[in-house]
Amino acid sequence: MLHTEFDLLIKGNVVLPDRIDYESTIAIKDGKISHVSKDNTKLFGKETIDASGSYILPGAIDAHVHCFSSLAEGFTNAGKSAAAGGVTTIIEMPYDATGIVCTEQLFLEKAARLEEEAVVDTALLATIPKEDGLDEITKLAQAGACGFKVSMFNTDSFRFPRIDEGQLLDAFAVIAKTGRPVGVHAENDDIVRRYLRKFADQGMADPRAHGYSRPKVAESVAGLTAMELAYYTGVKLHLYHSTFKRIFDFVDYYRSQGAKITAETCTHYLTFNEEDLLELGARGKINPPLRTKQDVSDLWDLIASGKIDMVTSDHAPWTLDRKASSDIFQNASGAPGVETLLPIMYSEGVASGKITILDLVRVLSENPAATFGLDHCKGRIEVGMDADIVILDPQQSYTLDEKALHSSANWSPYHNRKVYGKIVNTFVRGQKVYNEHGEVVGKAGDGQFVKAVHKGL
Repeated sequence: MLHTEFDLLIKGNVVLPDRIDYESTIAIKDGKISHVSKDNTKLFGKETIDASGSYILPGAIDAHVHCFSSLAEGFTNAGKSAAAGGVTTIIEMPYDATGIVCTEQLFLEKAARLEEEAVVDTALLATIPKEDGLDEITKLAQAGACGFKVSMFNTDSFRFPRIDEGQLLDAFAVIAKTGRPVGVHAENDDIVRRYLRKFADQGMADPRAHGYSRPKVAESVAGLTAMELAYYTGVKLHLYHSTFKRIFDFVDYYRSQGAKITAETCTHYLTFNEEDLLELGARGKINPPLRTKQDVSDLWDLIASGKIDMVTSDHAPWTLDRKASSDIFQNASGAPGVETLLPIMYSEGVASGKITILDLVRVLSENPAATFGLDHCKGRIEVGMDADIVILDPQQSYTLDEKALHSSANWSPYHNRKVYGKIVNTFVRGQKVYNEHGEVVGKAGDGQFVKAVHKGL
């Protein structure tokens, strides 16, 4: 140990899974964490960063990113956004503008593109087609898919189709054998279609009509159906973008019955409510929709009590021309968010006292890695893990400027929000991708494809 020269030493308040080691040092060699020590005198590095007073966090893992729903974004723009936001690994959705990623060939082509264009490390989800295609599931898992994503709502028959419950039952049974999780967009198609017609004439006058057209029961009915299917098939189920407490109560119940279920919420459900649509307009149009002030408060309480497994951005980088209609129903749904995930969660959660810094790393790093089979190398500061590190200075604050962000969307629902705590550096496998001058220094090709490791095939 005394004679080892490390590539990089980082000194600061190191956030481990169960505690903070104040004034400690992380030693990095060959892209891995080699040592974590409070005795700094015995460590020697080619480079040393003294971040005393700052938190040294495991890189965030954003488990819900759409890089290609808008083709202007891609791996590179989303990756630059991630690097600036302290996200060192993104999990990419299989719903691209060019079509769904549902075969081994399409998956391998996307993985190869990733290696050329990604700025941060990236894992890939796969999906299944509306008809047949179950024979591809095993091949996709063997190719390294970290899980599967399906939708119970027909957002777009070509790009984002609904999978009916009968096919879900068959698919869940096959996916269960792979050990991979299957994540569900849980909104009941029949209820939403009926209510879209019911409120269609209000779309010009009141942007809140979007929320009225997607009532809570549409989400809970779909979620319950998915959980019942998971119970009977034994598949690992993940519920995406859950918006209110009752969903997580159901998750608790099904877990008590032996079902393997995780659930997430998103930053926008923790920061905005349905009344904010009056100001945000189409910028606040997201599926499922923003809920009530009480729901926002409940979600923070659930995070603090360990009932929410992870928080994601559901990064959907639509450009503003897709948000320009005066009729709320004619606009694209979703908002950019990968760059603001960690800053907003720290500012609104930790700095405000709603959650602890340990809660933060649990929902942004540890649990996403464990759920999607990346915890062999990602998600925590520990010897042998990838040196995915974020330095966050809790003493700094700033006003978020959407024009300074790196997504091709070029806007943010958090524009002009005061943010407490500031990311100083981001490292992916020990390589600096975001520097102390506020510059993304990571380049296309720096990111790697992260294959999942699950018990199964």
